[in-house]
Amino acid sequence: MKSRPAVPIIVDGHLDLATNAMILNRDLTRSVKEIREKERKLGWKDYQDRGKGTVALPQLHEGKVGLVISTMISRFSENGSPLHTMALPGWHSPQQAFAHAQCQLAWYREMEILGEMVQITTKKSLASHFDMWTTATDCEQKKPIGYILALEGADSIVNLDYLHRFYEQGLRSIGISHFGPGRYAGGTHSDGSGLSQIGKELLREMNKLHLQLDLTHLTDKGFFEALDIFEGPVVASHQNCRTIIPGERQFSDEQIQCIIDRGGILGGALDTWMLYPNFQLGKDDPKACDIRMERLVDHFDHICQMAGNCNHIGFGSDLDGLFGLEQTPHDMDTIADLQKFDAILENRGYNQKDRENIFYGNWMRTLNRMLK
Repeated sequence: MKSRPAVPIIVDGHLDLATNAMILNRDLTRSVKEIREKERKLGWKDYQDRGKGTVALPQLHEGKVGLVISTMISRFSENGSPLHTMALPGWHSPQQAFAHAQCQLAWYREMEILGEMVQITTKKSLASHFDMWTTATDCEQKKPIGYILALEGADSIVNLDYLHRFYEQGLRSIGISHFGPGRYAGGTHSDGSGLSQIGKELLREMNKLHLQLDLTHLTDKGFFEALDIFEGPVVASHQNCRTIIPGERQFSDEQIQCIIDRGGILGGALDTWMLYPNFQLGKDDPKACDIRMERLVDHFDHICQMAGNCNHIGFGSDLDGLFGLEQTPHDMDTIADLQKFDAILENRGYNQKDRENIFYGNWMRTLNRMLK
């Protein structure tokens, strides 16, 4: 029997690689297996996913995840801790938050020096990177993972001058909120709040640059306020459907339709609490709940029915979003298993062109709209 050809490249619209490297102290040049074994041997229990992580650079290569939108996360919180051991972690000043984001950027630069990653900032560099991954043979020299630099939460933008500093460093995508209240906008679990005054000013300044607005984590109020101000390309990098799984973390059909109308894309997230109703973090077991990868396709189907095509969906796995196997579909072991979606999608009736669009085509089109 002829084996199924591997997907030539996958674009993942949301990974938190630097957070894992610099907060969780993971050497992502090592394999997932090595990282798990080391954390188990050391007996680390400071984070729920110790010994259960699913993402590392070797597994990105294994799964042909050759291009990612990868974040810097650095919150401001008057009463928080810099570590993610409290409900609302954060630094006590925007300047500290900026410095911490720069620490994460320094890790990406080190990966570039090692040849593990390469930053994508222009249409030309995006096209060259795509050609390298889709035309070079596997026996050639290892190809670097391309990354587009993003902010998840804008707290580290001290003022508008810092927005331009970040842009010069290669920042191309910004989600202005994260969890809880933020300097620029309220995020997940702060429903009812919207944009702050400086949040509105930030979006107006973003209009002057080639930047992408990531609507993920915005409250319903903040979502619509942001669309009224921001004129550039919009995405929801890791966002599923409220109609399928209720909850304010998901987007309503009205919000999804706004993204479709603006030519944007929703990246399907693989966090189990976004795939299963009332999943209780730290209590429920993905296998006992039979949470499989295919559950994400239910969200894809819904968006495609709304759009009348398959042009507005892709992957935004968030698989390293401070959770591991305890909060991942039970038929996944590492991010390399994104390749399994080729068969899953085909069995659900998606033709080859549809699958190519989901794996990389839709993200490539969207990123080309944003990059110079």
